[in-house]
Amino acid sequence: MPEPGHLDGRPVTGAELQALAMTNYGHFTTFRVEGGRVRGLALHLDRLVRDCRATFGVPLDPDRVRELVRRAAPADRACTIRVTVFDPDLDLGHPARARSPRVLVTRRPAGTAPLPPMTAGTVAHVRDSPQIKSTGLFGALRRRREAQLLGYDDALFTDGAGFVSEGATWNVCFSDGAHVVWPDAPCLPGVTMRLLRRPSHRVAPVSPADLATMRAAFATNAAIGVREIGRIDDVVFAGDRRVLDELRAAYHDIEPDAL
Repeated sequence: MPEPGHLDGRPVTGAELQALAMTNYGHFTTFRVEGGRVRGLALHLDRLVRDCRATFGVPLDPDRVRELVRRAAPADRACTIRVTVFDPDLDLGHPARARSPRVLVTRRPAGTAPLPPMTAGTVAHVRDSPQIKSTGLFGALRRRREAQLLGYDDALFTDGAGFVSEGATWNVCFSDGAHVVWPDAPCLPGVTMRLLRRPSHRVAPVSPADLATMRAAFATNAAIGVREIGRIDDVVFAGDRRVLDELRAAYHDIEPDAL
């Protein structure tokens, strides 16, 4: 379970967390820390700075965020850190007055990898402001719940034009046997996706009908790295071990940044 966390470096209070729960207005990023080092740390910090401007209209000091994370990360074991930026004084009736965001750092044990292949069901859903990693997860978690009630592990979204876009909390890519294919659709530009994408990869629209032409599918995010998807809807993928190994090796070989 996640620990209560620290707000601006001191233990967060229940009243402050209540404000986040009641308004659910803010943004965050999540990453795995191992030995005080993080893959793509600069990209995570850039995301927080960019999203703070978009969400609150004010700058965020990335060096301060880095210091707060450094204090929270254990030196002797791996963990998953979430950095949430929100304003505990936000008034539900006057969100434009929320211009003093604060930094909440929470941590939980890191998951073990690699995970077994997952299954996903497609569903039409476009997140509000998909380019922002917002705390507003109701829509995504509702779709995940619905997919799980149908027997899938997770939900894979399609956009307004019917093309595959992203998973509930992950990006997706495919192997068509010749190339790695990333969907061309509105989605959160995940840090892991950005670290893995190569010039030799293709970015193209992928429809649910195109899934039957793919050899393999993969989910990517900072918590899981690269996870194989064994089935989407009724399409069972043959698998592409070469591409899976290449993606996992590429992720493993990324030099982590020191906090």
